Amino acid sequence: MHRKPISAPLLAAILAGLAMLGPFSIDTYLPSFPAIERDFTITTLQLQQTLSAYLLPFAFMTLFHGTLSDSFGRRPVILVSLVCFALASVGCVLAQSYEHLLLFRGVQGLSAGAGMVVGRAIIRDSFEGHAAQRLMSMVTMIFGLAPAIAPVIGGLLQSWFGWRAVFVFLALFGAALFVVCQLRLPETLPPSARQPFAAAPLFRNYVKLAGSLRLFLLSSAVALNFCGFFLYIASAPAVIYKLLGLGENQFAWLFVPGIAGVMIGAFMSGRLAGRLSPQRTVKIAYGIMFGAAALNLAHSGFFEPALPWTVLPVMLYSMGMALAMPSVTLLALDLFPHNRGMAASLQGFEHSFLSGIVAGFVSPLLSHADIALACGMAGLLSLGWLAWMLYLRIGSAPPQA
Repeated sequence: MHRKPISAPLLAAILAGLAMLGPFSIDTYLPSFPAIERDFTITTLQLQQTLSAYLLPFAFMTLFHGTLSDSFGRRPVILVSLVCFALASVGCVLAQSYEHLLLFRGVQGLSAGAGMVVGRAIIRDSFEGHAAQRLMSMVTMIFGLAPAIAPVIGGLLQSWFGWRAVFVFLALFGAALFVVCQLRLPETLPPSARQPFAAAPLFRNYVKLAGSLRLFLLSSAVALNFCGFFLYIASAPAVIYKLLGLGENQFAWLFVPGIAGVMIGAFMSGRLAGRLSPQRTVKIAYGIMFGAAALNLAHSGFFEPALPWTVLPVMLYSMGMALAMPSVTLLALDLFPHNRGMAASLQGFEHSFLSGIVAGFVSPLLSHADIALACGMAGLLSLGWLAWMLYLRIGSAPPQA
């Protein structure tokens, strides 16, 4: 089928829509936690595991999305994953027990990450250098809308129709993305550039990339920086209902400032592309994140949770995180230019795996108190900064072919 050439803004919008599957799958059903607890007669801890049931398969499958796209092309992997996601969302709508919900959440996780992983490879297939950073920043800006509007949509659907309507929305969103991608998404990896889908070379490439200390450190920096922000996203029901004493339609008090920070940081990254080196940009970003973490610790250590002071540090932190993310991500993808899909997969795996740990274990442990969450943010940020500093010490070697 012949497709018209696609403009950079339209490509950014499509890739951002694909990346939105992740936050939509998490954030839209957070306002429904109390209702799902009542319907299935389960504990809060059991319900929290529906996040891990999604995130851990999400992390596992990100190991393979990019690799499959290196062998079969970018479009087929994305289209098949969208079909699976839409069907899994229908399964969640029809779930008659907690176990059924866990199962279909797992299938959602297996399929939702393809757009995020393969989208990064598409950007690097299509653009070089500063143009790639600008496009990735544009994707991040558009994508940043998702966590802000998802809980608002989820709260309205919960109020009007109940929690199953949230998964109807996810099914329709996945189906709409399938139609758009079928009509307009280009194939950016020509057959001549594809890798053989055979066990021996795939295993060798996995061993090579997984053994790269530089790729591990860059992926760790991105993932741990994000987890400092995601800790508050995963803990949103506790922050909104228990710490701030707000209602199911007031999740925007946490999400809108946080995502406004993401969009501001992504905009800054795009503007600085070509003006500052990636290393200088990331240095500024860490200064912003550490300032936000210090403000968070100071407020939570001496004052009770209150608006706007509880959410202001989250906004500042997310701004620094989004400023650093495009630069660090592209540095990681450029390490292995012939295996960008696999590099994106390994990067996505670590990102998703650590997010699953934060959602399933760290958040339940810390979400009882504002000061505990602030310490968690500062700790995760410090680990991300340590990974970045270690990369700088060894990162002067030339990229591997």
